[in-house]
Amino acid sequence: MAALRDLIALHPSAWLAIGGLLIGVMFGFIVSRTNFCTMGSISDIVSFGDYRRFRAWVLAGAVAIIGAQALAAAGVVPLAKSMYLGTTFNWFGHSVGGLMFGYGMVFAGGCASRNLTRVGSGDLRALMALLVVGVFAYMTIGGILGPLRDIIERTTAINLPTRGIATQGIGDILARFVPGSPAGLNALAGVLIVAGMLLYCFRSADFRGSGSHIFSGLAVGLCVITGWALTGLAFDDLAERPTAPISLTFIRPTADALEWLQRFTAGMVPGFGVATVFGAILGAFLSAVSTGRFRLATFSDVADTKRVLFGAALMGIGGVMALGCTLGQAITGISTLALGSFVTFAAIVAGGVFGMRRLEAALAAET
Repeated sequence: MAALRDLIALHPSAWLAIGGLLIGVMFGFIVSRTNFCTMGSISDIVSFGDYRRFRAWVLAGAVAIIGAQALAAAGVVPLAKSMYLGTTFNWFGHSVGGLMFGYGMVFAGGCASRNLTRVGSGDLRALMALLVVGVFAYMTIGGILGPLRDIIERTTAINLPTRGIATQGIGDILARFVPGSPAGLNALAGVLIVAGMLLYCFRSADFRGSGSHIFSGLAVGLCVITGWALTGLAFDDLAERPTAPISLTFIRPTADALEWLQRFTAGMVPGFGVATVFGAILGAFLSAVSTGRFRLATFSDVADTKRVLFGAALMGIGGVMALGCTLGQAITGISTLALGSFVTFAAIVAGGVFGMRRLEAALAAET
């Protein structure tokens, strides 16, 4: 592993760009072929009482936790350097942002990752949704909505060190209240959480009998693990501008991809996140073409257009507030065992359920 780290250190930017592209291609191909969809999983539950796709989502998270924690224990990736294990707990952003994202993704026809794969299959609605997500994400990061977001965060965020807690990692939080080392408690919590997630998934006979759902959960989880491994090996704490380790997440990278397209000559090599965005589209395109499912599609009417644009705007704002999406927080984030990621996961699901019921009511009113 040390030899691989040294090799990557020679050209880290190139490794991150090429590796990110390949991981994105793998992710997009898998999602397209298996119909892995977090918003779709909520729709299945609300409309049909079918939990198989939701369990695939949970399985992906469990696999990601196992892999990320193993990589951290082996010294491959310093998870403590990631954005998830910060010293402040932004409970408002995680909860309200997650609710906004979950609600918005229903009206936008899917989360950011799902819309990327739909673009690869020829869906022009998804392309417009992603453009709006990117614009509103940047508006919320440092644009016209940035000052308001900053005020809310500074007003509501909890400074953990002032309460004797190093980070929002579950191990650090538990160490404040029960005897034991943060590392040991983190490992114990991880084992119990993964065991509970796997029990939830495989206690269902329907899920156990669905090979495609099991495969999709395992494969998406492995994509996240691969992302952690690559960015962990490329991380250099002594670099002039260290790039924190990260894995798959698609809100900020979607906005960054739009900026990269406009400023290509200022930095021709895309970062890991931008490369995964283009990779996901390419992977879905390859899947759609190979199966004969590539079809150009667009909005059905004005009402459909307004719903998608509204939902995409909410996703862009909510995704930034919550520091991620159904993939970036509910799989990549929870693999770090950060409390905020679990709060965001729950909020996205709650927002998705509420959004699904509101969408059904709106569609019924139109007919």
